Amino acid sequence: MKATSIILYGGKERRFGSRTSKALASVGGRPVIERIMSVLEPISSQIVIVTSPEKMDIPLAGRAAVVIDAYPGKGPLGGIYSGLLRAECHLSIVVACDMPFLNATLLTRMVQMAAGMDVVVPRLAGGMVEPLHAIYDRTCLAKMKDRLEAGHLPITPLFQQLRVRYVERAEYLVIDPRMLSFFNLNSVEDLARANRIAHQLDSGENIRISGVGSARL
Repeated sequence: MKATSIILYGGKERRFGSRTSKALASVGGRPVIERIMSVLEPISSQIVIVTSPEKMDIPLAGRAAVVIDAYPGKGPLGGIYSGLLRAECHLSIVVACDMPFLNATLLTRMVQMAAGMDVVVPRLAGGMVEPLHAIYDRTCLAKMKDRLEAGHLPITPLFQQLRVRYVERAEYLVIDPRMLSFFNLNSVEDLARANRIAHQLDSGENIRISGVGSARL
């Protein structure tokens, strides 16, 4: 099944510090956005980056369509909606720009799970989900717009109105047993941790990841 990939290249970075964008931060000697692109390019028919006018200096000329968020300040829901509007495929892989350890096999499997669904999303510990590592169909657009216009911005309540395929722990652990796919950069401490993980991956060391979750609702 063909899919567009949408990278949400925006959001506030107060906890991360103002000097370096999360997407441009170096992990394992490469910018995070480059690590993301290297995973998505082989499995995508198209890549769309959704950003704000203040973040148009993305060093990916010619490799992705850059789109301005149609609902600035409305959070990830507006970014997903804006990306889906530009998507050439019915299905889109949606990821955040701060996820340095995406897994192409897991993302491809999630696309395959999307037949007849509006959303495919991993379910993490405690019933949390990761809506910024998910597959969305363009069938979501109308309900997304309704919620955006009404100011109802959290993503997960939207799922109650859609056909959702949850990817359970037992399913994704077979592919990504260390759950690195869901690691995201929220702080400078996370960046240091990401570089330690990248070093361990490069050197073949065993990695233990704890506390993986999502507050991006």
